[in-house]
Amino acid sequence: MAEQNRKILFSRERIAAEIKRIGQEISHDYGDEEIMLVGVLKGSFLFIADLIREIETPSVIDFVRLASYGSGTQTSGIIEFRKELEMPIHDRHVIIVEDIIDSGYTLECLYNKLLLQEPRSLKICTLIDKRARREVEIEADYIGISMEDGFIIGYGLDHDEKYRNLPDIYLVESA
Repeated sequence: MAEQNRKILFSRERIAAEIKRIGQEISHDYGDEEIMLVGVLKGSFLFIADLIREIETPSVIDFVRLASYGSGTQTSGIIEFRKELEMPIHDRHVIIVEDIIDSGYTLECLYNKLLLQEPRSLKICTLIDKRARREVEIEADYIGISMEDGFIIGYGLDHDEKYRNLPDIYLVESA
């Protein structure tokens, strides 16, 4: 993917400002009650690291790893669990932290699986809420940036496991 095929869509400054705002919202909503952030690997690792530093509420972190994308830019529709939670979530306030909600299949699958473990509350936080390709009815409680469509990379978002290291989020333009 040549550099001339991408342009900055959301700057690192905009990303940081949105994460700060979300952290404040979460801190306000939960006060002194402990929350458990469940990061969805691999894409959420930068977002969750920055987010937890903006949250004043007592917090713990665990991760799951799911896969739904092959090497293409469209979802396969098949969700594979590659890493399960290590900590119990029963009777805890849980927030799923996703880098992006696209079709919604992955998130819906994870959300329903976690509900079976009877958390005290279960909410969803996403950095990017991409509306145009939503195929299931699922909504985030905390949203950083909403966008309609477009393939994006950077700040944890990848294409074939590359470009996660970019500090800004780029729109990949068709050549």
